[in-house]
Amino acid sequence: MEIQPIVIGTAGHIDHGKSTLVSALTGTDPDRWAEEKERGMTIDLGFARMDLEDGRRVGIVDVPGHERFIRNMVAGATGIDLVILVVAADDGVMPQTQEHLAIMHLLGVQRGFVALTKVDMVDEEMVELAVEDVTETVAGTFLEGAPILKVSAIAGIGMDELRTLLVKMAGETEPRTSEGVFRMPIQRVFSARGFGTILTGIPVSGEIKVGDAVEVLPVGTKGKIRGIQAYHDASPTARAGHSAALNVSDVDHHDVARGDVVATPGFFKMQTMVGAQLEALASLDRSITNRMPIRVHTGTSDAVGEVILLDSDELEPGSSGLAQFRLEHPLVCAPGDRFILRLASPMITLGGGVILEESRYRLKRFKTFVIQELERQASSLGSSLSLLEAVLARSVDRWATVEELSSTIKRTKDDTVGLLKELEEGGKAVSLGTGQRWIHVEALSLSLEETRDAVSAWFEANEMRAKMDVRDLRTAVKFDPALLGVILDREAAEGRMRLDPGGFLSPAGRQVELSPERKVQRDKVLKVMEDARFQPPSPEEISTSAGIPKGDVESVLRLLDDEGAIARIEGELFLSAKALDEAREAVTSNCQRNGGLEIPELRDALGTTRKFLIPILEHFDAAGVTMRQAGRRVLKPQ
Repeated sequence: MEIQPIVIGTAGHIDHGKSTLVSALTGTDPDRWAEEKERGMTIDLGFARMDLEDGRRVGIVDVPGHERFIRNMVAGATGIDLVILVVAADDGVMPQTQEHLAIMHLLGVQRGFVALTKVDMVDEEMVELAVEDVTETVAGTFLEGAPILKVSAIAGIGMDELRTLLVKMAGETEPRTSEGVFRMPIQRVFSARGFGTILTGIPVSGEIKVGDAVEVLPVGTKGKIRGIQAYHDASPTARAGHSAALNVSDVDHHDVARGDVVATPGFFKMQTMVGAQLEALASLDRSITNRMPIRVHTGTSDAVGEVILLDSDELEPGSSGLAQFRLEHPLVCAPGDRFILRLASPMITLGGGVILEESRYRLKRFKTFVIQELERQASSLGSSLSLLEAVLARSVDRWATVEELSSTIKRTKDDTVGLLKELEEGGKAVSLGTGQRWIHVEALSLSLEETRDAVSAWFEANEMRAKMDVRDLRTAVKFDPALLGVILDREAAEGRMRLDPGGFLSPAGRQVELSPERKVQRDKVLKVMEDARFQPPSPEEISTSAGIPKGDVESVLRLLDDEGAIARIEGELFLSAKALDEAREAVTSNCQRNGGLEIPELRDALGTTRKFLIPILEHFDAAGVTMRQAGRRVLKPQ
């Protein structure tokens, strides 16, 4: 029997015959608990398998209809692909009928039909009135124009037609894809003698096989899959769209509860802030307001918190907008997940929508860039390639590793690399460095533009400088220093910039044009420095000797340093290049002659004092000429 990866679900008001219908279709009573059988109502989720006449097997989930069990209803409805809206002919459309229909819409269900039950309990006129009632109710919804079948599960009326329609619609329903990494919201957990912990639910993404590692969140316990059942039969795999039971080793069933998630390790984190696209129910009697206390239901879990409206002051009934949920307790979710939003108290359904991002920060209201980024994220849902592009374009650090991107879009590393290469071929992404970091072309273009503008602005403000300290550039652009380094390397490789030792840069071909006055000042300062040899004067002393204002002296010293005519030894201490070369030769010969540096001999040879000698020696240490060994300086092996 081939399992078709779709799940059929029931929806509708309490006591309208959902469980009886499922039992008639499958031969399985979906009411598991004695309390349910005694009270004649479904209070928890019921699962059954249905073997279609064409040889395929599908799953059916029966959800509770009572308004007090909406949480359980949402937990089951999350994995539904095709819905049977059940309406009793003797009651017609009831409050939970309308609420379930709205919830199905908000959860993204797009296919289904109506089963008008208990037609054997009322006359034909009552049946036709119920049909009219249903037709009016579903108008404007995804069930508008859908078949309305008149059935009685107990009397067998219309059941053959219903089965035939199910086969047809199941065949036309697009199967769930198994793309992405495995994740299953847990519906039920128990321990079976001889097996250990069993976790059941409907996987929402990916595929897993016996022997694979998993983790259970939020507890974080890791285990391995010992066995899998799909619709009560042993199976080598579990995948999205199958109701599954997983036998997991090394996980204590006492530590797991409904609402937890079992998933491939390393991809999912507990989130207390999520960005979302929110739609308010058209039937609401109030608006959704900023900071309203809410409860978010997604998968099999829910959490209370507050809603932050990002692009509006309030959401009126039937309107939609962007929001961030700030939660008291964390959820496990991913972009594209559907959710239902309910008021914290009283518990009424406010709306629902789709999760756009796992937020790292509190999003600010009415910020254009926040709204634009979330809108871009919203437009990318449904396509892993588009989602990856949106995530890459929004990267906080402008670039991201393959591992970071893989975790965000919930695809394996190999899948993510393949998608990145598709983006690269389409001119949307660029691999930087070793290929483990990627950047969107828009972010790269922006980074290049900001870098070039910052360099140009700096040299405009420092006309006498031939080189710029990279540290000054880092301060100006304020993005990841590692990214800046890669960008500078690219600029140098493409001939637009020159990178010099010591952390300096300059635009390719830059030449400082000195005025006649500046040329005179330059020559005077350089002569003073060369005459001073190993007792370099301070800027004040140079100013006095050369007859040049101190401010001009400092500018000329930086110019000479850029040119390489002098070198900064320490702070405002400079040495002429000629003197520095002489000092290096003297240090080298001293060490070679004595097996190590004899400082008094060197001091006398250079005709200087300890005040200047120590900074000179420390400069050679930093330059790799000398090193300390056993309390004295020696030549560093080259």
